[in-house]
Amino acid sequence: MWGFACTNNKERIDALENSNALVTRMKRLEEYVVTVPDYPEPGIMFRDITGILQDKDGLKLAVDQIEELIGDVDFDLVLGPESRGFIFGVPIAYNMNKGFVPVRKKGKLPRETVSMAYDLEYGQAEIEIHKDAIKPGQKVVIVDDLIATGGTIEAIIKLVEQLGGEVVKIAFVMELKGLEGRKKLEGYDVVTAISYEGK
Repeated sequence: MWGFACTNNKERIDALENSNALVTRMKRLEEYVVTVPDYPEPGIMFRDITGILQDKDGLKLAVDQIEELIGDVDFDLVLGPESRGFIFGVPIAYNMNKGFVPVRKKGKLPRETVSMAYDLEYGQAEIEIHKDAIKPGQKVVIVDDLIATGGTIEAIIKLVEQLGGEVVKIAFVMELKGLEGRKKLEGYDVVTAISYEGK
């Protein structure tokens, strides 16, 4: 059984060759990521997602894979942090017919907000969302490009729960496992399309 609707052997062979050529052309998502050594400082292997974004096939593959990772979980809203969470979160919200909630740096949203500070390697940062963005009982999926130390996402979870929402899934394009960001997200369903062992 070839699996192709063909009338003779030549058509079967042509169809099989075309199918094999398609498989050969398909790239894995990590092949679109550009690794830049020693950036922004010596010893760091920077994983640049713009290689995914600038290629139509790479971008589609990233969005499709995140959607597959989210699966059939029941949820109401997609939430994404500034700015790359916007890039991946909005098309996923659109495709899955959900609303999108932007998480922004403090001072960027015009209406009443709730905010949360979190620690950086040097100093602190603060993020906020509109106070009316999440209603009590709503289920939220967080989407971002990268899980590194997990600090930003941990702060976002606190904001969601402060407003009475429930985080039912957290989906990333990439994970830097060496930074152990999952430790800050223990107890939550975390999924990633690509995992790198180092930092």
